[in-house]
Amino acid sequence: MNKNHLAEKRDRLLWILKGYGSLLVAYSGGVDSSFLLAMAHEALNKNLLAVTSASPLHPEWETREAIDFANDLGIEHMVIQSRIMHRTDFISNTKERCYMCKKYLIEELLTIAYHRGIQHVAHGANIDDLDDYRPGFAAAQEMGIKAPLVDAGMTKNEIRRLSKQMNLITWNKPPMACLASRIPYGETITAEDLKMVDQAEQVLFGLGFTGCRVRLHDKVARIEVDTGDIERIIDLKTRSLVVEKLREIGFSHVAVDLEGYKQGSMNRALKL
Repeated sequence: MNKNHLAEKRDRLLWILKGYGSLLVAYSGGVDSSFLLAMAHEALNKNLLAVTSASPLHPEWETREAIDFANDLGIEHMVIQSRIMHRTDFISNTKERCYMCKKYLIEELLTIAYHRGIQHVAHGANIDDLDDYRPGFAAAQEMGIKAPLVDAGMTKNEIRRLSKQMNLITWNKPPMACLASRIPYGETITAEDLKMVDQAEQVLFGLGFTGCRVRLHDKVARIEVDTGDIERIIDLKTRSLVVEKLREIGFSHVAVDLEGYKQGSMNRALKL
């Protein structure tokens, strides 16, 4: 894509955002919502509120980074404590898990927006998100949540390019997803399992692996890393350290997925 076409998409996004008048952004701290927040700040200035939901589904460092990013931009930012782990229709982990989680979050955001007199609520979905199983996106559509990045026709790659042009530190941030996405559908989501996954992924991050996932199958860790990193993680020294650390966390076995990292790989079970 040439620079002019990318600039046109950016201008279109600004036009969309200005048309909202005032906006609450569902802000996770990831690439998409950070870009949306920065653009909304440019378009709406003070008529903007960022809200982040904190829960065991998201590592604490993600919330801290989100707070720092919003503070650096001078944007009003609220962190709310989610009670999603008390919802049996969520922790039962059916294929509607993401739908229910998004629905409950949106209900909270709409309530905040109403009491603050904010006209619209938006989330950071992009065009690429439409290619996978995204029940959370369906919930947002049903409840009238805006998706300005989709409306502007922006892909993830374009969002990264524009973020880099804007000097946003999130431009090359690895893909993020809630920790529940590491648990197979049908297995109850527990705080203990989420903590194990989080700690295991921190081990991998500490060794320099990015864009990685630790999928939990009973007490077996199935590690997904970028295909270019598979040779490195199965190197004797590295794999011995990974196995040692993950056994300490509580995993009985540690395996590496030879297909590498695949976004939404747990969704395959829905197609069997």
